[in-house]
Amino acid sequence: MPDTSGERQSPRRRVPGPARPPRPREPRGAVRRGPGPGARPVRRPSASRPPAQRPLRLGSPRPRLRMVGFALTLVLLIFVGRLLQVQAVDASAYAAKAEQNRYVVHTLAAARGGITDRNGVALAISEDAYDITADPTMFTRKQLKVDNGPEQAAALLAPILGKGQADLVKLLRPENRELRYVRLATRQTPQVWKQIKDLKTALTNKADTDSGTVNVLAGVFADPSSQRVYPNGDLAAGILGWVNADGKGGGGVEQQLDKQLTGKDGKIRYAQSGGREVPTAGSTETPAVPGSDVELTIDRDIQWAAQNAITEQVQKSKADRGYVVVQDTRTGQILAMANSPGFDPNDLSTADAAAMGNAALQDAYEPGSTAKVMSMAAVLEENAATPLTHVVVPNRLHRGDRLFKDDVDHATWYLTLNGVLAKSSNIGTILATGQLGKTQEQANQVLYSYLRKFGIGGYTGLGFPGETRGILAAPGKWSTSQQYTIPFGQGFSINAMQAASVYSTIANGGVRVEPTLVRGSKGADGRFAPAAQPKKTRVVSEKTAKTLAGMLESVVDDEQGTGAKAAIPGYNVAGKTGTANRVDPATGRYRGYTSSFAGFAPADNPRITVYCAIQNATAGSYFGGQICGPIYKQVMEFALKTLQIPPTGAKAANLPVDYKP
Repeated sequence: MPDTSGERQSPRRRVPGPARPPRPREPRGAVRRGPGPGARPVRRPSASRPPAQRPLRLGSPRPRLRMVGFALTLVLLIFVGRLLQVQAVDASAYAAKAEQNRYVVHTLAAARGGITDRNGVALAISEDAYDITADPTMFTRKQLKVDNGPEQAAALLAPILGKGQADLVKLLRPENRELRYVRLATRQTPQVWKQIKDLKTALTNKADTDSGTVNVLAGVFADPSSQRVYPNGDLAAGILGWVNADGKGGGGVEQQLDKQLTGKDGKIRYAQSGGREVPTAGSTETPAVPGSDVELTIDRDIQWAAQNAITEQVQKSKADRGYVVVQDTRTGQILAMANSPGFDPNDLSTADAAAMGNAALQDAYEPGSTAKVMSMAAVLEENAATPLTHVVVPNRLHRGDRLFKDDVDHATWYLTLNGVLAKSSNIGTILATGQLGKTQEQANQVLYSYLRKFGIGGYTGLGFPGETRGILAAPGKWSTSQQYTIPFGQGFSINAMQAASVYSTIANGGVRVEPTLVRGSKGADGRFAPAAQPKKTRVVSEKTAKTLAGMLESVVDDEQGTGAKAAIPGYNVAGKTGTANRVDPATGRYRGYTSSFAGFAPADNPRITVYCAIQNATAGSYFGGQICGPIYKQVMEFALKTLQIPPTGAKAANLPVDYKP
């Protein structure tokens, strides 16, 4: 192909044509000539370029976008559904739960009513106290940011509350993680709560300035409560009883009238944050209604005299126990009911469990000769004999399967019926009651009916916790010996209150008035509500009662009587001694004696009944006239003076004791 590069081309419009063929390479070694004049410059060949790479083709993004969009849509749907559930479906439930977590409800304990004697002297009162409580959820790591919150709190509280650290830790870290209320200690004094509160404040103030300090007591609170206090110590403890750890009456009047004394608790609800009340959030309160005050029939001073006298004699006689009951003969009101040994309801930790009841109502024992007054009442009322009826009393009397005797050996006594009572003859009593019926069975039935009317075998009417009604079998079940022992006070059992009530019945003209221990109560409105009137029952006629009173004088003022140690100068005294074989509660067999004395004064115008009994005296005399007669005298004299009861000035009955055959 001819070379035309050196030729001048005439200018013309270039028309695109086919690509030029590549220019042939020059032979190696050839001399390259330069362009001639007027020739176009020769174009230098450009540097060699690498071959073009094939472009990367990306996959379609649409599937991935669809997947991401679907995932986002699903997440949004879940959030929207949960939002609808929280704000619409379960809104009220979550709101209530929030309220529960935010608000705290505490019980406002009602003040327990006080107990006073008949003159308004305080016998039991309530003082301000606090129950120390805690919210265990506020001691967790999540709340305190420490692992040993309960241990730290227990170390601080243990010496203040007098509790073991380990015990407190168990309460502050319960197995139930959702538990929000535990009671760490009950009925603590205001001083104890002040110590805890001051410690909480100190920790809070330090935590505000020191980030390393944690207020581990933020979850400790106090519920207002009350503490029962007995200002007179062990005085009348058997009557009053005590209050247990739960604030409930555990015995005596405290238990019997617990509902009336307790009142009605209130509640307070307030918002809290970090263990502190939020004052701006407001609170709601249902006030507590205090319990009613109860006024008893007892006289504190007479109770003290009775308790002091029986305690001294029990200790002197080295006896198991003893009791004294003092009763108003006209109203049936109990002026004193003392037991020995007793207990201090302020400190039950040192109390003997056997002494924590009211033995005067809870002990059942055979009364012995003090019960002969009921046999004589039946004989007089049935016109089977008179005080002057002659009774021949041999040294021994054979009846049934036994040979009976009196407490002393003697030649044949020629006694009046009055003398049988004065000398406390068992044989004479058997002979007298044998006249109550044509047959022994009929006599038994008549005697039984009078015993029941006097209250034997039934409850006294006090409704006292643990009271015994004694044991009196129906006459058809009396054994051969019981037919003859029951008339002189063995073969059946009573309590001390029943025995006192028998003598009050005689003193009250033959009318039995159910004994009472409560005069009335005063509620929150301050009004005094008297107790219901006691039930009255005619047991024997007034004539019989008056005759018996005269016969009982002979027991005390006649030189042959067994109750001379009960005589009170200036007063006519009616009384009766008793010395009975005693059934040992531990073995069920006879061991020792029950010594007793019962009576009233003034005999011609009775006002006060005193009954005393001592169980199992082991030192000195065990005869009732010897160890209980002096107690009767001591307590009766004190009661007569306290109630300002003057002597009547009447002459003693002076009924004959014996006769010459």
